[in-house]
Amino acid sequence: MVAHVSVEAQGDERGALLSFLDEQRGGVRRAVLGLTEEQAASRPSVSELSLAGLVKHVAEVEQGWIARARQEAPAVHRDESNWDECFRLAGDETLESQLAYWEKVAAETEAFIRSVPSLDDTFPLPEAPWFPPEGRVSMRWLALHLIRETARHAGHADIIRESLDGKTAFELVALEQGTSWG
Repeated sequence: MVAHVSVEAQGDERGALLSFLDEQRGGVRRAVLGLTEEQAASRPSVSELSLAGLVKHVAEVEQGWIARARQEAPAVHRDESNWDECFRLAGDETLESQLAYWEKVAAETEAFIRSVPSLDDTFPLPEAPWFPPEGRVSMRWLALHLIRETARHAGHADIIRESLDGKTAFELVALEQGTSWG
């Protein structure tokens, strides 16, 4: 999992955007290292957020935005009746299955972003009260939006993990690398 984004090759804007997105994904994935299913599904604060739920949410959101950019329906339809399921495991879902799904989504995102003719190409925004009517956004906007969305939830994941067992991002990077901090 990326903890530092290397300098991109000259002129590789797509590579830079994808690297920053992967860095933020790493923050979320790192937060679940070494946890049991029970720990990952627990909600240690007044919030409804759990680490397993955040993994599911970021994977689902990323898949949904790439589908919209392709002008396809997202794999999962969410509305007021099932929005809460976006943030918690349901049925036979596990943290492991959601991490595997997210890896697949991440590979699809990279392939898609690298395949579009131009980052200036646009696609229509879905109809929603928070989007302008008949609004359009660029592929660049899409990549930046996914970075922002994932970074926001990586911050949530840091707080939840520290609330669970006191482990900080520094300790989790060391755990991931098989070293010790300090």
